[in-house]
Amino acid sequence: MTRAFAVFLAASCVLAGNAKAQATPRECILQYETSSGNTRTNAQKLPTGQYNFFQGGGVTYHCEGQNNTLQADSAEYYGDQKVLYMIGSVHYTEPRAKVDSDRMTYFQVEDRLRAEGSVNVRTQTGTTMKGPVVDYYRATPTRLLTKTVATGRPVMAIVQKPTGKDTASEPVNVVANSIVAEGDNLVYASGSVEITRSDIIAKADSAFLDGQREFARLMRTPSVKSRKGRPFTLTGGIIDLFSRNKALERVVATPQGHVLSQDLELVADSVDLRIVQSQINRVRAWGKKSRAEALSPDRQVIADSIDAQMPGQRLREVRAIGTAYANSIPDTSRIASTERDWMRGDSVIAQFDSAARGDTTSKPKARKIVATGNASSFYHLASANTAHAPASVNYVRGRVITVTFADNAVDRVDVLDKATGVYLEPVAAAPA
Repeated sequence: MTRAFAVFLAASCVLAGNAKAQATPRECILQYETSSGNTRTNAQKLPTGQYNFFQGGGVTYHCEGQNNTLQADSAEYYGDQKVLYMIGSVHYTEPRAKVDSDRMTYFQVEDRLRAEGSVNVRTQTGTTMKGPVVDYYRATPTRLLTKTVATGRPVMAIVQKPTGKDTASEPVNVVANSIVAEGDNLVYASGSVEITRSDIIAKADSAFLDGQREFARLMRTPSVKSRKGRPFTLTGGIIDLFSRNKALERVVATPQGHVLSQDLELVADSVDLRIVQSQINRVRAWGKKSRAEALSPDRQVIADSIDAQMPGQRLREVRAIGTAYANSIPDTSRIASTERDWMRGDSVIAQFDSAARGDTTSKPKARKIVATGNASSFYHLASANTAHAPASVNYVRGRVITVTFADNAVDRVDVLDKATGVYLEPVAAAPA
């Protein structure tokens, strides 16, 4: 049939286009032509003056004056409802993207295109989406950004468009019960969200991603787990991820932040991780409702805020500020005691000898701990003659207290200004 009829169809495709490219959206006057000599067309005029069209045998449509096409085995258009159905091996193509599905429906009044059955979307940047159902809302004078809604647990692989001399980035894979995309950069996911990058695996009940700002937010029981180097896991009420040039640089969890790594565990209202080459380089923790706490099997630090330096994800220094308190287990191979050593002060700074690079088993050993401002300390000193025996006890107070360690045991205690204290030795056992 050579006669052409016109209906309105979306001028853009799923997940394509941005506000600038679609600043002046226009209607698509769709013209059809047979894709084979077997096309059959049946037109029925309605009392309203509109027409219903039924076509089979292969149909190809294209927007008049626009470089896009829509192909299907058959099509139905209902004039009164202003709805177009495309059935069987449907393919939508335009310069920015391609969409394949078993069926497509265009709702003219809503400017909405629905793809159903084995939907596969591919954009020019390399981003893909696969799922059972995808709804696309084209840009209009009142809707400046395209919008896509995918349900039925779709899978989306986001590829950022390279800029300058940069090559295409590794895809960020997003799986969720539903995914909403606006324009080229904004993605909203909800329902058992899983985000996978080459360096991390993130999970949450809902998530937001902004590709232009390289920012992501995870909400409701979120977690982030590293996939490279020395592993760490971060949880919290809300987790924000910041990247630069496609590399993760910062992760913030608040409230109820909790980070666990091989060398350090931190719990606080807020936890801020700084990442270098997929490894923790620095950890900051602070609290409003509760204090920050650093934990390990043999050590504990509590303060208003804690700052841990961890180059190469190996603990080097911990700064505890604000009514700081630190305790540790004495050397049990040399000292018999159920009490812990401890220090207090307005601030406590602990320095460690990090394990050698390549050593994944050794824990960092304390080298020096300094307490300043109304400081006090309580330490055990091992007997020089007897191993695993009752130890001497050293309790001191002063403005600044410095404890130096050797072989992971207290070697020296120095007190500066207003020094007071007591040194006690164990009483020798009386003869029988």
